[in-house]
Amino acid sequence: MKTHLKTLLCAASVLALAACTEGSQSDFFTESGAGLDEGGFGNPTMNNILVHSGERDYRIALGRRFAEEVPTMVNFAFNSTALDAEAQAILRRQADWIRQFPEIRFRVYGHTDAVGSNAYNQRLGLRRAQTVVSYLVSQGVSRSRLEAVVSRGETQPLVVTEGRERRNRRTVTDVMGFVGEHPLVLNGKYAEVIWREYVESATELSTVETADAIGEGAE
Repeated sequence: MKTHLKTLLCAASVLALAACTEGSQSDFFTESGAGLDEGGFGNPTMNNILVHSGERDYRIALGRRFAEEVPTMVNFAFNSTALDAEAQAILRRQADWIRQFPEIRFRVYGHTDAVGSNAYNQRLGLRRAQTVVSYLVSQGVSRSRLEAVVSRGETQPLVVTEGRERRNRRTVTDVMGFVGEHPLVLNGKYAEVIWREYVESATELSTVETADAIGEGAE
């Protein structure tokens, strides 16, 4: 029994030493924390803060809600940044939704199809994103809450093809984060929105209950 225990302890020691030697040999003899942080610790820490503060979950939840309630994408004609009637109608719906949540910031991604040079498509994608941002601003959305970002069609196409493809010529609007970098900061406007939605949900419930009561009385 003692021999078996000694064998297990020796094996554990060997594994521990092997793990130590994967890094620098000198790390074993230095003080804890003396090594240079290459960023591996900071990223998980930041993610942890976002999760515990609720900001990460809030952003994901609002992004999903935005995508469920509003079309997030508009398309363009070949080599064009012009917004047709369908695109304008979609952007008006986006603006209506965005105005209800003044604490949220949004990002607009511009895309192209694979026709043309990379450099030209970068500029074209950015111009499309800027066009969408300008239109949202014309609908009453603060420009400070919007950011235009370019992403080439070759990089993130919806349809993989080297030819012209309207579905790849698009912009996508997405939730970026929160004004003031924290979802729990509520100004009067945002509190008003929450209160209105709360009242509307209670009203809908009362209406259903009233209808049920009338139905029961009829029986």
